[in-house]
Amino acid sequence: MSSGLKKGDDFKNKAAFSPQDSMTKWVARLALGLVLVSMCLLLDAIKHRWYVLDPTSLHELAQAAIASSPDDTAGMIEHIVSNLTATYPSSTIALNTKSSEWVFNNAGGAMGAMYIIHASITEYLIIFGTPLGTEGHTGLHTADDYFNILVGEQWAFSPGQLEMERYPAGSVHHLPRGTAKQYKMHKGCFALEYARGWIPLMLPFGFADTLTSTLDIPTLYHTIRVTGREILRNLFIGKI
Repeated sequence: MSSGLKKGDDFKNKAAFSPQDSMTKWVARLALGLVLVSMCLLLDAIKHRWYVLDPTSLHELAQAAIASSPDDTAGMIEHIVSNLTATYPSSTIALNTKSSEWVFNNAGGAMGAMYIIHASITEYLIIFGTPLGTEGHTGLHTADDYFNILVGEQWAFSPGQLEMERYPAGSVHHLPRGTAKQYKMHKGCFALEYARGWIPLMLPFGFADTLTSTLDIPTLYHTIRVTGREILRNLFIGKI
């Protein structure tokens, strides 16, 4: 008797789950997916409205820093931060003036240290480099990256190139979003790096080496702490 009831219940459940219900669920999922894609395309089309910094002005600032403090990396950084804080009001963009707040950065096989000057949803500005030299993969990013060489020299190449690209102090290496290269920073190379685009989507690349190789949890903690703090500071003043 109980077996007959169980078979009857199974039949009723199968009957209740009709092909029409399954089709309705898939249509709803498709509609939700289209809405999400449309929102992403719309936001991507208008993200330039939230940019405050400018690649050309930053390149000129890097060159001015080199001229004002030749052979003095610390002096260049001080010149850059002082100029930025004097140029941009704190109500427009939040800048991190704690120039002693350096953390290691392992990404794409390359290792150096960085000082985060600015971080928001659509822009970041850092000093990155190493006195030892390093090389690795640039990463494939959702933002345009502008690497302004302050000290030393950077080399780069893309698949198919038979000669390297060379970027000495005072030059800028522009990596368009969606492209990747191998790069090498020679001994004593530091740069002012500016990225504009969707910054949070770049973070997994920045964290991957720590999680899969170095396991340097204190560095990961401080990187997340400083980056998160600066993004929140900018959100509080309406800077996305």
